[in-house]
Order: sequence, then C-alpha cells, then structure tokens
Amino acid sequence: MQVVSNSPTHNVLMMSLHGYVAAEPDLGIPDTGGQVVYVLELAKRFARLGRKVDLVTRQFENQAEYDEVNENFRVWRIPFGGKKFIRKEDMHDHLNDFVTNFLSAIRTRRYSYDIVYSHYWDAGWAGQKIAEELQIPHVHTPHSLGAWKKHNMTQESGKSPQELEKIYRFRERVRKEYLVYQLCDHIIATTELQEELLKEEYGALPRRITIIPPGMDENRFSPVPPTERKMLRQKFKMQAHDILALGRMAANKGYDLLLHSLPTTIRLIPDARLIAAIGGENSELDKKKIAELIKLANELGIDKNIVWEQYIRDEDLADYYRAASVFSLSSRYEPFGMVAAEAMACGTPSVITVHGGLYELIRFGHHALFADPNHAEEFGTMLSLPLLYDKLAHELSVNGARFSRRQFGWTGIAKRTLQIFDSLRTSLTSDLPL
Repeated sequence: MQVVSNSPTHNVLMMSLHGYVAAEPDLGIPDTGGQVVYVLELAKRFARLGRKVDLVTRQFENQAEYDEVNENFRVWRIPFGGKKFIRKEDMHDHLNDFVTNFLSAIRTRRYSYDIVYSHYWDAGWAGQKIAEELQIPHVHTPHSLGAWKKHNMTQESGKSPQELEKIYRFRERVRKEYLVYQLCDHIIATTELQEELLKEEYGALPRRITIIPPGMDENRFSPVPPTERKMLRQKFKMQAHDILALGRMAANKGYDLLLHSLPTTIRLIPDARLIAAIGGENSELDKKKIAELIKLANELGIDKNIVWEQYIRDEDLADYYRAASVFSLSSRYEPFGMVAAEAMACGTPSVITVHGGLYELIRFGHHALFADPNHAEEFGTMLSLPLLYDKLAHELSVNGARFSRRQFGWTGIAKRTLQIFDSLRTSLTSDLPL
C-alpha cells in the first residue's frame, strides 16, 4: 500500500549497474552512453537540492571503490561478476551476487537509505530485491523495454528469432522486467509511447506510472546576445530567413511532410530556406532516404531553397539552434520532442507538431507555435509567422527559452522526480497476515 508522507526523502540509493559508470565517464565505450549521462545529471541535481546520494554500480577491472563527487554525492562500486567487463545482456547470471554483496556492505558499514531509484532492467531487478529486504520504496526508470526492442530487432536486423535470443536473451529480460513493473512502487517513463507499452505489454498499473522526460543541460542550451547570434550565422553560412530541421532519419519524423509545407512558406517569404540537418554521419541507409527527399524537393520545385546538412557535430549543436531563425519539428508522431525543447532553450522560435508530448505542455503564441504537419498549408504558414513578424519572434524566443529551461532543465526534472520520492512510503504491515 502507498500512502502520502510529508517528510522528504534524504538518502537516495541510485542504481545503474552496467557499463563504465564514473564521475567523469568515458562516453561511447561499451554500454556507456545516454543512460550514464541521465543518472549522473540527476544525481548531481539531487545533491544540489540537499539530498544524500549514493550512485551504486559494478566494480571491475582496476576501478576505485568510490568517486567522491561532492559532500552529498558519490559513485560507489560493488564488486561482483569478476574483474572483466560484462555486457548488459549477460548481467542475469550475476545479479544475485550483487544483491548479496551490497546488502552485506551496507549492514557492515551501517548505511541506510530512504528510497531505491533503479535504472534499466538489471538494476531494476536487483533494486526490487534490495527494496523488499530494506522495506523501503522502489522507483524505476526503464530507459528501454525488452519487448519493444525485440519487436524492432526482429523486424529490422535480418537475424532469426533464435539468433536474436542467443545474443540478447530477451526471454529472461522480459521476465525480469515484468517482475519489476508489477512489484515496484512507481515507474518513471520518459515518453508516452513507453507508458503505453508498459501498460499493454507488461500490465503495469497506470496509477503507478508518471511520465517525466529526459532533462537537458540548461548550461549548454541557452540564448546568446544578438551580436553573437549574428557571428554564428556567418560561421555556419546561415541567412535571416533560415528554418532548421534536425534529427535522425526516420519515417515518423515527417521530413517529407515538411517539404510539402515549404511551398506555402516560400510563397510568403521567397528567400526562406530549410537547413535540413538530418540523418547519421556514415549511414548508407540514411543517405538513401535523404536521396528520396531530395527527389521530392525537386518535384516540388523547392530544391534551391534547401541546404542539406546530413550531420552536425555534437559540439556545434547548440550553436546551430541559435543561428537558425525558426526550428521545425514536423513529426507524424513524436513521443516527446527533446530537440525542439533544446532549440527553444537556445531562444529559437519553434513550430512543433500537434502529434507529440511537447504539444500538450506549451501555450500557442507564447512559448511556441504548433500545427498539424499532415496539413501542408497550415504547417507552412506557421513556419512563416516568426519570419514575418519580429515582435512575435521575440516573444517566442524569450518565453520559449524561459519555459524550456524551467520545465526540462535537469534541476526541474530532478524536482519533479523528488516529488515522487517524497510522496511514497511503504506500509508493509498491510501485507502481513492477521
């Protein structure tokens, strides 16, 4: 049973077991990427907000036991599974040892925690056992779902189900995920799609799911003065009426719909251009799909109004947002739309799809504009408005940046997460026989 408690959760046990988790991680090495960034940024914000945080992970190779980040936050490594790197798909065989070693360590050292916050299925499974042992609440963020990954890889990989099962061990993963989603106190999903899958594929109770999107680095994505913006436009050879579309090459992103909307924009603003920064750096499949978009642009007679930028370096991303006059998110379906939130945080007026999570949060004409990309003239008109009216562009720039930074900066995400922690208290007596 869950009841509301007014007392704050001071000691937070975060768990992220696979990969190379460190205070300063080497991103890009095996199993070490976005999830590591996510847990580190949240842990830092929890600490900044006055909570004590242990981020527990696996100790292997020659890693130190602790990374002391600050007075409130440390990375703590528990040895299990030997000294060699273990793929996240093979964590199944070692999680019981982790639970035993961790519980032994905290009891020897007399550490105590108010809540377990686990990440990914491996830490989720272990975190559930630890939470039950310690009789404290357990909150879990999946990051990805085995059932969805299995479906996608079966469709796209070209491998047989037997080959995929041997590599990824989906059967074991889904079974452990199901246990976690049934028994944990709360699930923090990052998108609406993830929430739907949790309910449909795993039978998770809706009242135990909250959607909180991933955060963004508000120090990195921020507005700059007009003089600096002018210099960035010169650096990237952008013009006053340039519209930026940026993201991975996928059908749901609606880049073809965006192209169909551009003739309307160009009729209103003849020198308007689309900066199409889409696709991966060395993806042959992406190049093929972009060639199809180029063919469509030629058929629509707008090819001279498009600059194709297949890949933008990560270190240039924020400056590209700042240099553009408008940002476009034209997705047929978009679980959230973090690229638009990043663009807004940089002070770039944005036009977003009505088929996404961000649309539910913004106020039209104040934070951003929105339209249905399936209606070409509607979307094309919205793209043109900030280019036609400087006052509107300025309002969207200022209010969009304030909104995005407050809603999606890591500190804001951390506060929303802590509200969930503080509202949970496990009452074990209700589960005991009379």
